[in-house]
Amino acid sequence: MFIRTSLKKATLVAVIGSALAMSSFVNAATEIKVAFNQSDQHPQYVALQDVAEKLESKTEGRYKISIFPNELLGDQRAALELIQMGSVQMAVVANPLVENYDKTFRVIGMPYIYTGPEHQENVFTSGMLNDLFSSTRKFGFEVLTAYTAGARSMYTKQGPINTIDDMKGEKIRVMQSDTMIKMLSCMGGTGVAMGQGEVYSAIQQGVLDGAENNEITYADLKQYEVAPYFSSTRHLMVPDLVVMSTDFLSSMSKVDRDILVNLVKESTKIEFELWKNQISEAKAIAQSKGAKFNDVDIKPFQKNCKRLQESLIKTVAQKELFKKITELR
Repeated sequence: MFIRTSLKKATLVAVIGSALAMSSFVNAATEIKVAFNQSDQHPQYVALQDVAEKLESKTEGRYKISIFPNELLGDQRAALELIQMGSVQMAVVANPLVENYDKTFRVIGMPYIYTGPEHQENVFTSGMLNDLFSSTRKFGFEVLTAYTAGARSMYTKQGPINTIDDMKGEKIRVMQSDTMIKMLSCMGGTGVAMGQGEVYSAIQQGVLDGAENNEITYADLKQYEVAPYFSSTRHLMVPDLVVMSTDFLSSMSKVDRDILVNLVKESTKIEFELWKNQISEAKAIAQSKGAKFNDVDIKPFQKNCKRLQESLIKTVAQKELFKKITELR
């Protein structure tokens, strides 16, 4: 009798244990892996972390976002390919990568398309880009929102830039891009394509008169030591895009999918504010080391670069999008 009772108890314990294990498996959170190429201090990472916390709460633990910074899941190009394969669910990638699939994306990253951060934020949060973002579904990924990556401006060795005349004769380092070289030409200067690692010594030795980038890079790389005049020409504001696997989105219930998509879209405003605060910190650091910042009337530069803009806009879709963005200024 004792043996039979013990067996019954043991069987009951096993059944309960199995049921609990099954319940734990059923209730386990579905992981959303996010590939990210910057550090965990970056404004975009912080904005996505906010999304992660809110998503887990709003879905009652059904979904969990895990962000892998510092290219732990590969660089941006590799991350986009992993999303298409279904190995990674989400990533932040630079706009030019998506341009390779749809040239209409070129418009939102072209020179002088935005008057400043406020204009860019208005464009990104207005809803006017929704159709463009969803158009990539056929490629296996969908763009959920756009984040700012800051505005690129001029910084120089000898004096500030206020007008196109001030740019004459200035040799400015640019990214290795024909469009960037043409852009410097329409701004009055000469673009010199060069790797970022060579910029400091090139300015120091007089090979360059300056460079162009955002305030955060300017401060982080201490380029204020060789080019102390930072002029806010804001000539280029290339967005970063939050992309997600089409198959994964389709696998979610409509309720959970709507929660996720809305949270990511809402995070754009948060990311802009975080970026703004980090810009202020970087600017303060550079100023404490002697850097001088000046605002610039960018209208003459925009006017001079209009022909370049027109050469980049060729399709009907590009022209319509360009019109919508400029009307929001």
